[in-house]
Amino acid sequence: MTQTTGALQRDWTSKQALILMTLCLLVGITGGWFLRGGRTPVATASAKPATPASPVTTAGTVAQAPDPASLKQMADKQASPLLAKLNADPNNPDLLTGIGNLYYDAQQYPIAVDYYSRELKSKPADAAVRTDMATAYWYMGNADTAIAEFNKALTYAPNNPNTLFNLGLVKWQGKHDAAGAIADWKKLLAANPNYESKDEVEQMLAEVQKQASAKPLTKR
Repeated sequence: MTQTTGALQRDWTSKQALILMTLCLLVGITGGWFLRGGRTPVATASAKPATPASPVTTAGTVAQAPDPASLKQMADKQASPLLAKLNADPNNPDLLTGIGNLYYDAQQYPIAVDYYSRELKSKPADAAVRTDMATAYWYMGNADTAIAEFNKALTYAPNNPNTLFNLGLVKWQGKHDAAGAIADWKKLLAANPNYESKDEVEQMLAEVQKQASAKPLTKR
């Protein structure tokens, strides 16, 4: 997720923290490898993760996965003070990004996209926010729009590693374009030799290349 100013820090209660940890675990399983626009990976699980045991609380009881309504309620509560500030400063990019981030983390992707798009009206070259918005479109099931937004982000930051990472993933998983994914990840590694998620990129690159070479040739 994109970094925002110190005014946008979160203040989780112990109960909310438990729900958030459960959410992060679930995102790691369902979201796979996806990276946020301006930060480190959401998860570094295998592309084919094993099903984990249910998270357990300190009291020894199994924690229940939060339902969408609960997640939205949490996001609404966290966003409330930011929305109050936004009323007085409706085009503040940090506030718009911060609110979008809260709803993204709560898996309320259409709402997140709304705030990200408003931020991008004033800062269209913000590749990190555009990458987050593109990833939200992917989670909404819109691979084509996600790819278009990733490509637009690259016009402003051609070597942005997280944009290239996620673009390759959507091409691979959403469009079955192994060649496109391989090209994006090779470009990422060439332009960012010290990328913090280099090992994950190399692992996925090897997997996709192996799958591509194993496909039987189509007879004409």
